[in-house]
Amino acid sequence: MKEQTEDRFIVSVKVGPKGQITIPAEARKMFDIKEGDTLMVMGDRARGIALVKSDAFYSLMGGAFHVDH
Repeated sequence: MKEQTEDRFIVSVKVGPKGQITIPAEARKMFDIKEGDTLMVMGDRARGIALVKSDAFYSLMGGAFHVDH
């Protein structure tokens, strides 16, 4: 399944035997995700799972969860 507009898309992915997924090219391009980037995985039982680039996450949180690398 794949549907896309200029600023939104929906793509199905399969979970592999180790629980891994491939982030679709559309998402990597839209969110400028490159090899080596760190992503935050957030989950809410009622709302689902979200992936956010760590730099964007820390910017949104205003340093509340700042971790020195």
